[in-house]
Amino acid sequence: MGALTGFRILDLSRILAGPWCSQILADLGAEVIKIEKPDHGDDTRIWGPPWLKNNSNEDTHESAYYLSANRGKHSVAVDISTPAGQTLIHKLVLESDVVIENYKAGSLKRYSLDYETLSTLNPKIVYCSITGFGQNGPRAAEPGYDFIVQGMGGMMSVTGERDDLPGGGPQKAGLAFADLTTGLYSAIAIQAALLSREMVIKMPHTLREDYTSIGSPIKLSKTPVEYKKAPPCLGEDTDTVLSQFISQDEIAQLKAQGVIQQR
Repeated sequence: MGALTGFRILDLSRILAGPWCSQILADLGAEVIKIEKPDHGDDTRIWGPPWLKNNSNEDTHESAYYLSANRGKHSVAVDISTPAGQTLIHKLVLESDVVIENYKAGSLKRYSLDYETLSTLNPKIVYCSITGFGQNGPRAAEPGYDFIVQGMGGMMSVTGERDDLPGGGPQKAGLAFADLTTGLYSAIAIQAALLSREMVIKMPHTLREDYTSIGSPIKLSKTPVEYKKAPPCLGEDTDTVLSQFISQDEIAQLKAQGVIQQR
């Protein structure tokens, strides 16, 4: 059983940063449902060669790029641009713990798949939005790809030959450095948010049915912490406890004398 067994991840992301993140979560035991476009799916499916070879050693239409970042997931083809597709995603959100997306900031709002909408449906949802430049600020609406981040962040200045040599100057790193790093940070952030969410437990209280409380930080695999009872009101268990030791007549007598009290 994986550390994240029991958690369901709804993955709306594509290409690398988001899928890399959700693959890590799948490896750790989470159920990952990957939502893809019905026509061609994740863009990286066709980013070959190299291609996956079939049993006859022939090229298929599944790229090595796609295979490298989507292990352990379930693929579901849904058109999120349609009202029916959006309604279907809403139903999945009701039974999910995490949503991951890497669209441009604000893009999913027009499909009613933004955090504000989905958190109304499921207040416990952890929503991870991967963007190039954050959710607000002067560049928030701009797309962000790995090579853009490498260039702006200075990564390209420390790769390749010196400027004074042939072919010198800034060069992109051989692998998608920014995407892979982003995926790792996203996986860490999601796990932290899930741990933080678990602020909280709910149990019935004498004065309020939906009473919430901070849970125990102790997490035991074989003997988990049990939340049996909300904090009691003054004397609310006097009769229940004392009836195991003395008779009902004695309890009534002690109440009359003001020695004990039941509320």
